[in-house]
Amino acid sequence: MSDAQGAFTRATGRGLGDRDAEGAGPDKPRYRRYQFDLIAPHCGASVLEVGGGLGEFSAQFGGLRRLVVTDVDPDAVAVMDERFAGDARVADEIEARRFDLDAHDRLDRPVESVVAINVLEHFEDDAAVLASLARSVVPGGTIVLWVPGYQSLFSEFDRKVGHFRRYTPATLRDAIQRAGLRCERVRPVNLLGGLAWWTAMRLGRAQTPNSGAVGVYDRFIVPATRVLDRVLPVPFGQSVLAVVRVPEAGTSRDR
Repeated sequence: MSDAQGAFTRATGRGLGDRDAEGAGPDKPRYRRYQFDLIAPHCGASVLEVGGGLGEFSAQFGGLRRLVVTDVDPDAVAVMDERFAGDARVADEIEARRFDLDAHDRLDRPVESVVAINVLEHFEDDAAVLASLARSVVPGGTIVLWVPGYQSLFSEFDRKVGHFRRYTPATLRDAIQRAGLRCERVRPVNLLGGLAWWTAMRLGRAQTPNSGAVGVYDRFIVPATRVLDRVLPVPFGQSVLAVVRVPEAGTSRDR
């Protein structure tokens, strides 16, 4: 097996036919929609998803002009290619392809937005990855990041799937600025998920998320999280969300 083959499993703790341990798989539809509702408003009509895995997030889009779904793992790409074949509900033009961030791959035709969910933490030089991604985005476009939050939540599972770090809003903003990009907004999300993760993975020393608990979390905790997001300035969370603006020619970057 090549380094690329199996990368999906190593990075997520999943098999190609398994439920999602790190993100929002088939057993977490409410969480997956929660992510989408926070991310999609910042995306344009053409989108590149990097580290797309099995395409579960991007399958929620509708009416895009163009969608490029990617992963470094060719087996995951094959799954996405089959999943999106001819699906005009999602986008007029859909391409599933291998995309290697270590090799600084870029699109020949840039898109308006890049989505990277649980990707950046897998790279030691995160600023270099962001700068490389910006080359696949039109000037003035966006990169929307969703990353694991807070080093206090760093667990054996993070080590197992190859995370170099978890982020705070400050450390994610720093990586964005080092990449020469403008941080338009950054904030923690999923307060209750962060508390549940700390209880299970740090206090309880679990090696992987419990599938039964994941189902309970999706059914009961995610709806409560949505309410908290609307009524409270959330100070902490399981994840951090950032919207990055790729500067147009002649504009200054955020400091």
